Amino acid sequence: MKLENIDKSIQKQDILQGISLEVSPQKLTAFIGPNGAGKSTLMKILTGIYRKDAGEIRYLGREVEYRGPAESEEDGIVIVHQELNMMNDLTVAQNLFIGKEIMKGALIDDQSMKRKAAELFSLLNISIDPAEKIGNLTVGKQQMVEIAKALSVRARILIMDEPTSALSGREIEELFRIIRRLKEQGHGIVYISHRLDELSHIADRVSIMRDGRMVSSGSFSANRC
Repeated sequence: MKLENIDKSIQKQDILQGISLEVSPQKLTAFIGPNGAGKSTLMKILTGIYRKDAGEIRYLGREVEYRGPAESEEDGIVIVHQELNMMNDLTVAQNLFIGKEIMKGALIDDQSMKRKAAELFSLLNISIDPAEKIGNLTVGKQQMVEIAKALSVRARILIMDEPTSALSGREIEELFRIIRRLKEQGHGIVYISHRLDELSHIADRVSIMRDGRMVSSGSFSANRC
């Protein structure tokens, strides 16, 4: 996927100016910058929440411009949001398939959803009970459910927005293990953060933004130096 020369203004204020970004399978692109740099705005353009003013987005050999997250999800581009949107009184499986429930006739097939959830967790090599209420899980485990949810819609590209902001050190290590596994399975990952120091074990490329402009882009090791 390539984003080339993306511009965006909101209320006559330039938010993005000539931004280009490339995401490849089996690679993690870290997208770094302070709050207000324009990182989240660019991701909202990619997933159709905002419309770009100029530039081009190419994906799977064609130019794309989505009309909303539902369209981008259908194409395999999914955001794992910083603010998790879970229904605490529902089970893990019910949260995972909310809005996309597996049906058996006119009824929701809870057993099939539990089996499918278990298969997704097995792909990630994580231990979560699909029948557990989501509200009983730690934030880190809830985030893993969100990642499994992205895989349930056959995501090719996962966008992770500040995923470690509410995690403990141990949960961050577990998240990074899952990220490495996702890369091995062929997924491309965009990792939005303002913490350059936490990325040494997972990032392949890094793009650094400031004030709506790209100030550096290349291999993580080169930018680290």
